Amino acid sequence: MDKTQMKEMVDELYQILLKLETKEDCRILLEDLCTIKEVEQMAQRVRAAQLLSEGNTYVEVIEKTDISSATLSRVSRCLQYGEGYKKFIVPSTNNK
Repeated sequence: MDKTQMKEMVDELYQILLKLETKEDCRILLEDLCTIKEVEQMAQRVRAAQLLSEGNTYVEVIEKTDISSATLSRVSRCLQYGEGYKKFIVPSTNNK
């Protein structure tokens, strides 16, 4: 498969994700697309991003999420330089 074909498939995935309207829609699609472990790992990253954005230290985040230090480092870099966490991840204290 060449890069153009892969890009088309990824674009199709994005189009499907744009159709999600409810948490239930998201749940049923992720159950089909991902393993339970993959969904759990994504949830772990989201929680880690929330905790880091609230000022928790690496040690505190690892204790609260059981995330690996390598994955936490990646989450931290994405918080600093990426766009997705900044746009979509609201600190959990604001969700209560």
